[in-house]
Amino acid sequence: MLTAKLLDIELVINRSRNVPEIERNHMTVRLGVLGAGRIGQVHAKAISHVRGARLVAIADPIEASAEVVSLEYGCEIRSIDQIENSDDVDAVVICTPTDTHADLIEKFCRAGKSVFCEKPIDLDIDRVRACLRVVDETDSSLMVGFQRRYDPDFRALKNTIEAGRIGKVEMIALTSRDPAPPPLEYIARSGGIFRDMMVHDFDVARWLLDEDVETVQAAASVLVDEKIGEAGDFDSANVILKTASGKQCTINNSRRAGYGYDQRIEVHGSLGSVSAKNFHETNIELADSSGYHKAPLQDFFMTRYATAYANEVEAFVQALEDDVEPPTTGQDGLMSLALAEAALLSVEQDRTVKMNEILG
Repeated sequence: MLTAKLLDIELVINRSRNVPEIERNHMTVRLGVLGAGRIGQVHAKAISHVRGARLVAIADPIEASAEVVSLEYGCEIRSIDQIENSDDVDAVVICTPTDTHADLIEKFCRAGKSVFCEKPIDLDIDRVRACLRVVDETDSSLMVGFQRRYDPDFRALKNTIEAGRIGKVEMIALTSRDPAPPPLEYIARSGGIFRDMMVHDFDVARWLLDEDVETVQAAASVLVDEKIGEAGDFDSANVILKTASGKQCTINNSRRAGYGYDQRIEVHGSLGSVSAKNFHETNIELADSSGYHKAPLQDFFMTRYATAYANEVEAFVQALEDDVEPPTTGQDGLMSLALAEAALLSVEQDRTVKMNEILG
C-alpha cells in the first residue's frame, strides 16, 4: 500500500508542478536526508525534481529503509554523525521522530550546516525557545516544514488577498478532516490533535490573517473513537482565533471523514470572498438521469500535498542560493505551537485564553 501511495506521489509531482519555474544562478545545494520513512522518501523524491539540489546522503537506523532511498536516487548511506562531518553536505532535511528534532537542529547548526526540519521543532515550547537560541547564536538558516503554504491553490488564494481583490480580510474558515484516525500508537506520541494536526491550520491562519492572534477559544470532544480519549487525546475540535483588530478565524478538525481527505479554505473580506476547494481523484463531473456525479476526494495527505512538498524544498534551496531567510522559519514553528498550547489550555479550563498567557 505504501509503495502504491509513493508511486501516486511521484506521478503527481511529475505532472502537477504548476508553479512558474524560478530562474536560478544554478548553484548546487548538496543535501543529506535524516530519516528514510515515508516523509523522508517524499522529500528525497522532491529533491530529485529541484534544479540546483542534489541528494548526497541518507541516514536511517533501519538499513533496509536507507537502501530504498540510496538505490532510487544514487546517494550514499551514512550515519547521522558522518553526515554532520561531511564536507560535501551543505544542508540537511530532518525527517526523524519528533523527539529528536530539536537536538538534531542544534547539532547541525553547530556543524555549520543549514537545516530544513519537518514540524514540529519540539512539543515543548520552552525546548523550542532553547533550540531557536542556538539557531540564532550560530547564525544558521532553519526552515520548518509547513507544506500547506506551498500548495499552488493556497498560494493563489494568498496572492488574491494580497492583490486586494476581496478588500480587507474579516473572517477565515479552515476545514481539515482526515479520512480516518491514525494508529493508536501514533496518537499516544503525537502530542495531541492541536499540536499534531491543527498546528498546520494554525500556521495557515497566521499566514492568511497577517496579524498576530490575541485570543484563542477552543472546544474538543471524542466522537470518533473512545480509545483516542483513553489515550488522552481528542478526535474532534473547533477553535476561534481573534486578532487585536477583530479579525476572526474558525478552524474545525476531525480525525474522520468518510468521504475522503477534506481540505478547504474560505476567506471573507470587505469586498468579497475567495476560497480553495477540495481535490478529487479526477476533475471530471458526470451528469445523467440520476443526477450529478464526481470522483471521490483524494484520501492521502501525501498525495494531496505532493506538489506542495516539492515546492517547499524548492523554496528552501532558493533561500540558501539567495542567502536570505527561508519563508517558514523557526519563529513560525514556535508561534503555531503556542497557538496549539493556548487551544489545549482553553479546552482544559473551558475559557478564552489570551496569547500573552502563553508567550509571556
